[in-house]
Amino acid sequence: MKRFSLILALGLTLAGIGAAHARQDDIDINRLTGSLDQLANDPGMGSYALAEQARARDAINRLAQAGSRERAHALYLAERRVDLAKTAAQLQDAQVKLNQLDREHDQILLANSRRDAETARRELERQRMQYQMAQEETARLQQQGQAYSQAAEQARAEAEQAKKLAAAQSKVARAARREAALAAQAARAMRSQMQGDNPAATAPAEPKKKPVKKHSGHP
Repeated sequence: MKRFSLILALGLTLAGIGAAHARQDDIDINRLTGSLDQLANDPGMGSYALAEQARARDAINRLAQAGSRERAHALYLAERRVDLAKTAAQLQDAQVKLNQLDREHDQILLANSRRDAETARRELERQRMQYQMAQEETARLQQQGQAYSQAAEQARAEAEQAKKLAAAQSKVARAARREAALAAQAARAMRSQMQGDNPAATAPAEPKKKPVKKHSGHP
């Protein structure tokens, strides 16, 4: 009777230990499964590291089927597989975000480059317009200078012509004065000659004496 009681107690103890191990297995499996499900349902990282997630689920399934001797090793492998799946998903998410940042950075650089190129193009267009205006102003000044030179040359020619005309007029005037002087001299000489040939014609006439009236003595 005592022996039967001892065997029964031992059996109950082993059953309790087995139940405890089963509960522990359920806790670990639920914990790892929940962690992996949380990763799979994450809207940002759920689609990353799918191969690692599949390996982690296989490890959890092996843990559920492992015996007491293999349980510790299977639990270690399942935990490492779940951690590896989470790390791989985080790494891929970081890589995707980095690539996105690189693209945004490239777009910003491209936009800045385009803006700089547009600014440079506008500056070049402004300088080209200024250069064209300067060329047009230079051409206008050259034409104006040529017109001034032509006008000055014409003025010099007219002045030279006027000078020559004035000199000719002065020469004609001097010749006229000489001719007038010679004519006057000839006229004087002619009058002198005429006076020398006919002195009476040149002598002044004596005034006639008026007759004296005689008085008769009678009043």
